[in-house]
Amino acid sequence: MFKILKAEFIAPSIKRFEIEAPKIAAKRKAGQFVIVRINETGERIPLTIADSDTIKGTITIIVQGIGKTTKELNNLSTGEFILDLVGPLGKPSHIENFGTAVSIGGGVGTAIAYPTAVALKQAGNHTISIIGGRSKEFVILENEMNEVCDEVFPTTDDGSYGFHGFVTQKLQSLIDSGRKIDFVLAIGPIPMMKAVAETTRPYGIKTVVSLNPVMVDGTGMCGGCRATVDNKTVFVCVDGPEFDAHLVDFETLTRRNIAYREMESESFEIHNCNLDKAIGEL
Repeated sequence: MFKILKAEFIAPSIKRFEIEAPKIAAKRKAGQFVIVRINETGERIPLTIADSDTIKGTITIIVQGIGKTTKELNNLSTGEFILDLVGPLGKPSHIENFGTAVSIGGGVGTAIAYPTAVALKQAGNHTISIIGGRSKEFVILENEMNEVCDEVFPTTDDGSYGFHGFVTQKLQSLIDSGRKIDFVLAIGPIPMMKAVAETTRPYGIKTVVSLNPVMVDGTGMCGGCRATVDNKTVFVCVDGPEFDAHLVDFETLTRRNIAYREMESESFEIHNCNLDKAIGEL
């Protein structure tokens, strides 16, 4: 059992958890993730480690309530427990002094980009962060990014805060201004990562994306996270989750990402029906 020391919503349906897990905290590196199982009947879900504190022996995960399990997880509060927490898993981010490094986070993807931005700064890079959301309330971790990055540019689709437009448009404006960009990390929805890859491709800027949206069991056993990179089949959870964006087959990745959508919807509906029934019997 792993105790939740702190749980708080930082945006609509997005919750930050600080969890007691000293062994994981001691070993984790930027880009790695954990497998979480809430209870004995729950499914196993992969979640990126957003931060850790080796002195306190804690890790931080940030969860967006989208499907059945993530919404159940976001119902947990400070002082409650998670049954299973396994990790750190996956290959760490490749970190070196590239020069000027841009970390791009779309929505909750900012939580995944944050630890790598920290590592890039520690490696001596001039770090720039572009963090996007549909509106101001969905822009997360701006203060945290400001603490570790040399420049931070919030963007919103509706123009309610920061740059009015997509993260790719802000990236393009930096390129057009003559800024020399040596490395780009993009994490978020698959269409966003694809758009970033196409933005940097003409300039030959080294670009990396995290394909964690397609991960399922986190061990490579289920095969649900198969992807095509450089015309070769990879298993995202064990071979990644980070890959060269210009070598990723995003069309195949998109089809795989929606493969379980119908089953997830059915599972969520059954859960809600059972919950309504239980409430009615009280």
